[in-house]
Amino acid sequence: MFRLVNRRLLLLIAAITLLGIMSVRAQDTTEYVDECVAETASEAPAEAVAPPDNSDISFTIILPNPRGDRSFIDSAAAGAERAIAELGVQGTIVETAGVQEHDAAIRRAVQDSPDLIITIAVDASTIEEIADEFPDQLFAAQETFFPENPDYDNLALFNIFTHENSYLAGVAAGMLTRTKIVGAVGGGDFPGINLFIIGFEEGVKSVCPECQTLRSYVGSFSDPVTAKEQALNLYTEGADILYQVAGRSGEGVLAAASETGNLAIGVDSNQDDLYPGSIMVSAMKRVDNAVFGFVESIVNDTYTPGVTNVGMAEGYAGLSWDLGICSRTFDENGPEDLVAKLPEVRQAIAEARAAILAGDIVVTNALLEPAS
Repeated sequence: MFRLVNRRLLLLIAAITLLGIMSVRAQDTTEYVDECVAETASEAPAEAVAPPDNSDISFTIILPNPRGDRSFIDSAAAGAERAIAELGVQGTIVETAGVQEHDAAIRRAVQDSPDLIITIAVDASTIEEIADEFPDQLFAAQETFFPENPDYDNLALFNIFTHENSYLAGVAAGMLTRTKIVGAVGGGDFPGINLFIIGFEEGVKSVCPECQTLRSYVGSFSDPVTAKEQALNLYTEGADILYQVAGRSGEGVLAAASETGNLAIGVDSNQDDLYPGSIMVSAMKRVDNAVFGFVESIVNDTYTPGVTNVGMAEGYAGLSWDLGICSRTFDENGPEDLVAKLPEVRQAIAEARAAILAGDIVVTNALLEPAS
């Protein structure tokens, strides 16, 4: 009889404990509120506003390749189109066929005398030479990394730091990987690309110290075939999530993820919809905001030469999951077991973002400091 009572008592204690654990888990899953869902529910219809008449202001933007990369080039063009539509200015978007056309394209633009010439991913030496040659023409450069900060009265430069939002993408990868092996495919092995990759790896390790991180470099931003081969090799080595930081080459990484049933992380633009369910999130680099800001500075007479560093705190870097983009493609198309973890993952990302902005987490900036 005593043993029976003891047994019943133990079963009762176990049941109470289990109910307590289930209650805690239930509380955990309800603590996170999807900001995008809440925002959508509270949105009021926006009234159309006619753009101001700034038709006396003009700009020309030089793209490094044709549109269609579904990455930073398309983002830059979108920023230019937004400036034309919302600021009421005159804008010309020039698509070049590659580096061999950059110098001539800029010089042709100078002959038209726009108020501002914006260059995207043009070699630093080309920009410095032309800015020096035409001191009365205002220039703005984006996606160009100078060995030393340029010092011209007619040249403005935005550096968009992407190490912190890449860290957040790494948090997602570290929490969602099944194999505990993740990797990155970069367009080239230099600080501007390692800015993304090192931040990503630090984010992975912050939530999964035992995770292994792999790297591969294509050596080109316009070779999706080689990028796909490298991605397939990394997946064969056990990686199940790859972060592509390779421009148009990165499309090969995204295709490899879809074909093998693995996952990828997009970059620069929102690439989540390219292969629904295979791309879990994109690390956004808001080149569109930089282009719009350049034009707006002419309209507002606030053009400032020199280097301006911006990043996540200023709204120039983030994730496709964030407010303003609110991509939920992976929620609707991703594997059920991983989708079930997304509230927990997004909660961890929100906490990491707050800690970064507060200075409690310091992510390595490969543009400013050597890699560890």
